[in-house]
Amino acid sequence: MKNMMIALCMLTISYAANAQYDPAFRFGIKAGANLSNINGSKDLSLSPGGNAFDFRDNDNRSLGFAGGVFFRFGKTLYIQPELLLSQKGGKFNVYEDGVLNDGKVDVRFSNFDVPVLFGVRIAKFFRVNVGPMASLRLSNNGKIGDSFEAVTGENSGAEFKNRLAFGYQAGVGVDFGRLSLDVRYEGNFTDISKIQFANATTASQFGKKSNLFQATLGLAIF
Repeated sequence: MKNMMIALCMLTISYAANAQYDPAFRFGIKAGANLSNINGSKDLSLSPGGNAFDFRDNDNRSLGFAGGVFFRFGKTLYIQPELLLSQKGGKFNVYEDGVLNDGKVDVRFSNFDVPVLFGVRIAKFFRVNVGPMASLRLSNNGKIGDSFEAVTGENSGAEFKNRLAFGYQAGVGVDFGRLSLDVRYEGNFTDISKIQFANATTASQFGKKSNLFQATLGLAIF
């Protein structure tokens, strides 16, 4: 049984890495990981009951899944649209009266991303690509609202708005037959998160953009 599994894996790798495979159109699946962060030019400050409460950007990145399907049209010059489910997020330090409290707020989003990349292939296997991306937030883990309520002692109604954000991806890739490896950087033109909060002045302080590094492995089905 073990020998059969090894043989099957070797056959799959041999099929995927067939160097003769070089079509003008590819369709395939891909999966990998994001290392993401959320940051902005302003921190969020509240003063409930005279106590200062601050959200501040944290440099630590959140690890999340990225995966979906891709289409590639062209060889030397190509267009590659993708449909991806992508987990993103970031961490914030929470201060009360200038003192860092016990925990950090770890915010997580589940997104539906549609990047459209324009690329050039060099020496038939190395690629450089860049292009715009639209990102629709499907859900979040509610940590922001929980933190607001913990310090205000009431239902703050704090939640994220701006479900749709626009950004870009840029990176490099390597093809080996049907297999492809991509490493990219992603940034945003628009805020991915704004706080819906009763105090408009407070809410306006929390406009945040996301950035991430993404690595994926793809397999062309045809």
